[in-house]
Amino acid sequence: MKTIIRFIYKVLAGMLFVVLWLFSLLPLRIGFILSDGMYYIVYYLVRYRRHVVRKNLTSSFPEKSSAEIVGIEKQFYHWFCDYIVETFKMMTISRSEMARRMTFTGMDTMKQCIEEGQSVAIFLGHYCNWEWISTLPLAAPEKALCAELYHPLENPEFNNLFLYMRQRFGSVCLPMHEALRHIIKYRNEGQPLIVGYIADQKPLWHNMHFWMPFLGHDTPMLTGSDRIVQRMDQAVFYGEVSRPKRGYYVCEMKLVTRHPKELGEYGITEAYMTRLENTIRQHPAYWLWSHDRWSRTREEFDQRFYEKDGKVFEKTESKE
Repeated sequence: MKTIIRFIYKVLAGMLFVVLWLFSLLPLRIGFILSDGMYYIVYYLVRYRRHVVRKNLTSSFPEKSSAEIVGIEKQFYHWFCDYIVETFKMMTISRSEMARRMTFTGMDTMKQCIEEGQSVAIFLGHYCNWEWISTLPLAAPEKALCAELYHPLENPEFNNLFLYMRQRFGSVCLPMHEALRHIIKYRNEGQPLIVGYIADQKPLWHNMHFWMPFLGHDTPMLTGSDRIVQRMDQAVFYGEVSRPKRGYYVCEMKLVTRHPKELGEYGITEAYMTRLENTIRQHPAYWLWSHDRWSRTREEFDQRFYEKDGKVFEKTESKE
């Protein structure tokens, strides 16, 4: 029975790949017309996660009126539908059009780091079209290998689909749980790296070691990337992404430090998340508000867990 189900999944995934590939052949101007129609379905008919988006926006911007919150909410869903169209367009978009629509600035300092033998870490958020950042090899120094950390999807067919899109322009995807091993391997081989870290997600309970204010909330932070970067002594950049007009993005590489260890424990995370919050507050509609970022609170953590020797344990577990 499992073999049959597996075969059905493969067939459906293959059919979906063909449909999405054909869809991606449409010019983006046509895709955006379809996106406008998708917006009404997603926002008004399906009402996809509207309660989560409204709650997140209201608690993050208590100073804004209800009309302002609804305005940002609608802008978010318009952009989110564009994001879906833009992401699948990556299946067939040409290198020249991609380079025209996704541009990178502030690359000189990064190139200097690579020339001097120091690998680079770029910290980003789920802001604007983060999938398009995987096209960085089109603008990066030729000697550098561009890599990004990702969480493999449970469905292998869909996982392969996203790997195809993300690696199509020369980027390499490193599974999160194997990332350090791969980065050490590249370092030992003398291969300079530019690694993208997206670390604004919600951590699991057992990975909560550091909390900080973020968008008006006491927020648990993912800190694994921070530890990797400090151990590998990578130069730290913040990728500030903007959307000058529909279908176009700019990522400005801003140096945070070339000496990550000087920032201390969790210092990279604090510097990065502070910058990300500033970016979000300037144009809030382009962050992923549909993610239930604050469902795990410090109060619940204190009730259920304790930390010992740098590890988190549930209070029902033995403390021996």
